[in-house]
Amino acid sequence: MVAGLIASIGLVRGDLEVDLDLEIGPGEVVALLGPNGAGKSTALRVLAGLLRLERGQVVLDGTTLADGSHIHQPVHLRPIGVVFQDYLLFPHLSVLDNVAFGPRARGRPVAAARRVAGEWLDRIGVADLAGSRPRAISGGQAQRVALARALAVEPELLLLDEPLAALDARTRLLVRGELRRHLADFGGATLVVTHDPVDAAVLADRLVVIERGHVVQQGPPREVARRPRTDYVARLVGLNLLAGTAYGHEVRLPTGGVVHLAESASGNVHAAFRPAAVALFTSRPAGSPRNAWQGRIAAIEPHGEGVRIDVGGAPDSASSILAEVTPGAVADLGLRPGSEVWASVKASDVEVYPAEDPAPGS
Repeated sequence: MVAGLIASIGLVRGDLEVDLDLEIGPGEVVALLGPNGAGKSTALRVLAGLLRLERGQVVLDGTTLADGSHIHQPVHLRPIGVVFQDYLLFPHLSVLDNVAFGPRARGRPVAAARRVAGEWLDRIGVADLAGSRPRAISGGQAQRVALARALAVEPELLLLDEPLAALDARTRLLVRGELRRHLADFGGATLVVTHDPVDAAVLADRLVVIERGHVVQQGPPREVARRPRTDYVARLVGLNLLAGTAYGHEVRLPTGGVVHLAESASGNVHAAFRPAAVALFTSRPAGSPRNAWQGRIAAIEPHGEGVRIDVGGAPDSASSILAEVTPGAVADLGLRPGSEVWASVKASDVEVYPAEDPAPGS
């Protein structure tokens, strides 16, 4: 018997073709990350049994739950717990009976189901809410109750669909840490579906990034953040990414631009650098050897305590990069959308690494 989840998911939803493989070991937390419309929720619904596979299979702890032909185990018979984005607590039931619902649906007597529910509420830290109705509790409390309800059925797979998206920023910060601790104690496989890179990095042991229904990169959060493989992943983790061919101390982009390097490289590569490493000028900068590209400001938006500037046409007409500057620099330089600027990056601030294409499903 193979422990954990092994899934090969293939189906078409409208214009989106989903074709991805997922493996999650016991006790492992995997975050499925991607832009809107990438297929994240579709994959979760297939695993939960809410959508039928067209091809592939879903195997959990050695048992086939679904395949592309005749097997499709009903939702209520799958050993799976789900926490939805809006939690979907039953408004007419108390918190205790919400958590007891799963055990009761699986055949436990009322008293036994409520006893299990009470134990989980105590473990999650909201035992005092047992008699409350969902409308009387906060968003953070509702998230904890939804997690307790999912775990009360003793699942072999836990699915969390954007579990922190409905919370305000302060509550999200507090609940994120609590959720990570609870997931660390869970012995089954966990899949967290999210588009938030911070949630993914904090909660998950491994990231699986999908775009247009296919896996484009996966690995530990630190490795994915250090060496992104697509522009989406790079922007997600706050890096500029340019792909080209290295010839010694320069990378030539397919659309004509050139990136100068501090160290020699060869072959197909990615060149990555932080937005904070990009300096902006109103005229071509002089001084030490560095990359200097002329472009035009496409957008300006606040980012933390700084300002993110999207510079189009740099390093060439088909490219764009992000710069991060202070609000004072925006005022001093008179930066505004449409302004022509020079973007400069020291060669020593550019990291270069091989651009091998990830194998399908890897």
